[in-house]
Order: sequence, then C-alpha cells, then structure tokens
Amino acid sequence: MEYRQLGASGLRIPVLSFGTATFGGGNEFFKAWGSTQVDEARHLIDICLEAGVNLFDTANGYSDGMAEEILGKTLAGRRHEVLISTKATFPTGPGPNDYGSSRHHLIKACDDSLRRLGTDYIDIYHMHGFDAHTPVDETLRTLDTLIQSGKVRYIACSNFSGWHLMKSLSVAERHGWARYVGHQAYYSLAAREFEWELMPLGLDQGVGTIVWSPLSAGLLSGKFRRGQPVPETSRLAQGGGQGPQVPDELLFNIVDALDAVAAETGKTVAQVALNWLLQRPTVVNIVVGARNEEQLRQNLAAVGWNLTAEQVARLDAASATEPIYPYWHQRRFPMLGHTGI
Repeated sequence: MEYRQLGASGLRIPVLSFGTATFGGGNEFFKAWGSTQVDEARHLIDICLEAGVNLFDTANGYSDGMAEEILGKTLAGRRHEVLISTKATFPTGPGPNDYGSSRHHLIKACDDSLRRLGTDYIDIYHMHGFDAHTPVDETLRTLDTLIQSGKVRYIACSNFSGWHLMKSLSVAERHGWARYVGHQAYYSLAAREFEWELMPLGLDQGVGTIVWSPLSAGLLSGKFRRGQPVPETSRLAQGGGQGPQVPDELLFNIVDALDAVAAETGKTVAQVALNWLLQRPTVVNIVVGARNEEQLRQNLAAVGWNLTAEQVARLDAASATEPIYPYWHQRRFPMLGHTGI
C-alpha cells in the first residue's frame, strides 16, 4: 500500500480508504448502498488492515449515525492501529440547530460522533458541506478549539466551492487557526468538473484531495454497457445514485476506452478507473466502498501498479468535456509551465 501526505500536513494516509456508507442500511437511500452489520463489517475491516488500508471514512449522517456505531464496534481494541475520518454539517434531527457548522451544532455533533465511534479523538474531521448561514470565522474558531482540546487532529472540508475553500483558508491564516488540509470531493472519469477550479486551488494552497464516488455511483464499474438495461442490483436502480446524469454517449465512450486499457493491463474496468484517479494532481486518497469481500478485494487490486502515460492520455481524451464559463475562456490564455489539468 502506498501512503501519501495529506495536503500541507504531516499526516500520511493510504491511497485507498474504506468508506462505511454501506454500513447499517438505516433508511431507503442507504439500503441501496448496503446494509452491512457488525460481523461482516469486522471481516471487511480485517481485510483492509491486512492490505495496509488503515483509514476508515464515515459520517454522522450515514444511516442516521448507525455507520459510526458499527465502525466503532468493529474497531474496539485496535483504535491505535487506524485513522478515522468522519463528518458533520448535514441534519441529524428535526430541530433548527440540528444541522450546519455553527458552534452550537459542531460541538454537540463532535461529541455525539465520539460517543458512537467509541473513541476520544477523530483523526480527520470534515465539514460535509458549506454552511452559508454561519460565519466562516465561527466555524473555523470552533474547529480550532476542537483541535486544541484534543478531540480532533486534522480538519478537512467536503463539497465546497472554490470561494468557500479559499475564504476559509484565508480566515484561518489571518487568525492563526488550523486550516483545512484536505477536501473530499466528487471526482471520476465521468465527472471531471473538479479539475476546473478546485484542483488548481488545491495545488496552489496545499489541500489534498480525497475522492468520493470514484466510480460515479457504479457507472464505471464495468456493469453498465451500451444498449443494455441498467443492472437491477446496481445502486442507481435502487435509488442510491447521486449527481447529474452522465450523457450516454460520453459514458459509453469512457467505458469503451476503459475496456481497451483493461484488456492491455489485465485489470478490470473499475481498477483502471481507480488507478487513473491516483495519477491526477492533488489526489491523495480514494474512498472505496464494498458490500462484500469480493468487491473489496477487487478495489484493493487497483493499487500496486500504474497506468502508462499513454494510457492515461487516452482516458483523458475519452472523458474530456467542454468546460463552462469562465474556464473555457481562461484556457485561451497562454500558459507557462502548464500543469496539464
């Protein structure tokens, strides 16, 4: 297992982490992802640790906290061997203060996550989304206090716009508070909008990228084929998909290119799609999920080898789309030291 530095921090994390959104199946949306319970979760985590995957990603909103509870039970007695990433911001109840990034909500949300996880610290604490109703200063001061108290080690964000992240970094720097060292973002061969603004920002500011939905809700799993119906067992068919629909022609052009590279490398379509992500600037880690041992072992086999530059270029070409304004206009400017993104 390869380990990379998380942004401008001293923390080294594996290039793959295990996502626990499949744990619990606490409501109809998450049942479409999976309903893994404690015994099976423990078995999957054993496999992860054997492979060197020691980072486990969860959130207080996954199955109404059940995912955190199951993860905590499976890690009992071996907390010192692992890194835990969890998140706050999304609603956890019906009350007016049961969501967001206010001081009131975050302190309670952190304590609740610690209790469910059965631990006294969180290694990476994400803001699951940007709260436009709470001053950025309030959020970051609260997060810095959580770090000073020892309840949190590092902070990160998720699903931020470029200005959300840049303003947050500026405020943290101005006050000498802890800054976001990671950004968990939606990114794949079928969804490359991340490259337009957030990737250059990450390069410039030292913010590492942790990728969620690297197979675009299963579209790049190898199960979706031109002229064939959506597989009944897929997450999309069961109502668990996220993000805008990928145009069929774009999707199947990508799948065709993946098929060709998979044949050349002896790997699966999904493994090639994951390995492509690991060649991208700022990408430090990919969150992979699995409903069973077979899926997990397939995902773990996406590392330990690399696509060639020529194979990466072919996948780049097959997945390229015209950027929206102002990015198409910015690309007209002559660039020195072009980054390739």
